[in-house]
Amino acid sequence: MNRRRIALWALAMLLLFAVAGCTAGGQEDSTPSPNFEPSPTQTAPALTPKNRVDELLAAMTVEEKVGQMFLARCPEVGGGAFAERYALGGYVLFGRDFKDCTPQQVRERVASYQAAAKVPMLIAVDEEGGTVVRVSRYPAFRPEPFQAPREVYANGGLDALRADAAEKSELLLSLGINVNLAPVCDLSDNSSDFIYDRSLGGDGETVGECVSAIVETMNKKEIGSVLKHFPGYGNNADTHTGIAYDRRALETFEQADFVPFRAGIEAGAGGVLVSHNIVFAMDDALPASLSPEVHRILREELGFDGVVITDDLAMDAIGQFTDGETAAVLAVEAGNDLLCCSDVETQYPAVLEAVQSGRITEERLDESVRRVLLWKLKLGLLEQ
Repeated sequence: MNRRRIALWALAMLLLFAVAGCTAGGQEDSTPSPNFEPSPTQTAPALTPKNRVDELLAAMTVEEKVGQMFLARCPEVGGGAFAERYALGGYVLFGRDFKDCTPQQVRERVASYQAAAKVPMLIAVDEEGGTVVRVSRYPAFRPEPFQAPREVYANGGLDALRADAAEKSELLLSLGINVNLAPVCDLSDNSSDFIYDRSLGGDGETVGECVSAIVETMNKKEIGSVLKHFPGYGNNADTHTGIAYDRRALETFEQADFVPFRAGIEAGAGGVLVSHNIVFAMDDALPASLSPEVHRILREELGFDGVVITDDLAMDAIGQFTDGETAAVLAVEAGNDLLCCSDVETQYPAVLEAVQSGRITEERLDESVRRVLLWKLKLGLLEQ
């Protein structure tokens, strides 16, 4: 009896040890030793917009960077080759680029410019409505030209302005145009003012609400908006034909003219276009487009960190003030990021030489090109 018990006890112990051994073995198979380190998963760091822009900027030559600062008038022929030659930041299209064309022809032409460009281009146009309609003036693109914003607002308020901005944006985007040089932020209620027909009408607060509605709509459509003409045209003469002198007090700008610009900036406008007016309260020696002080006010006091654009440097106001070879250099020194001009062949070499000689530092050049590239990224152009 005792022997039987002893045998049973021994058998039980053997079974117990066997089970324990299996369990321990299973744990060994599934649990790493203290010295085991699994291979790290190789994940690339998140590519932020700043990183993407910095990478692209770092790969550019000085010549390409200078080219990115030019928003040039599109030549009538050879637009692709011209864009490639100067590495242009963008083109401005005018009425001649749509006259006698079909929408498909414009799409194909714009696509050829983009295909030739190493970095996708800003393709801009002035489609304000009313007296400035580069596209809709031709029935091939719209049965009737877009109405002036002043009329649109008077007939239907903010909702009508939003609908108008949406339709303009959709039309331009369908043609490959990604920037509308609008809205006009200038204040004018005097029909004798040069800018009257292009302005929205009303006081600063009213125009500010209108500008915000337009910019917000354009942002939703992912088309670039440009506030113009900073610091505010007022009752000045046409700078297409000569220098305009603005003798209004600084308080007038702060309390009225700046209000629509502030509203547009807060709404997320990507660009601000600066006029050629000489504004005595800010700089009595230089046109606003060439004035460091005017640009300081725009950056520091209004808080704009987007792309600052000159009005056309070939306009008579600039031609009378300085020779063509130095206008673009002065514009860069003032703080502009995009130089809108019709004579790239003259202006580009002047800026390039200024950079190569050290008059304009490469750091200053990089500041502007970075802003231009960031705007292109926000518009989805660098995904193309």
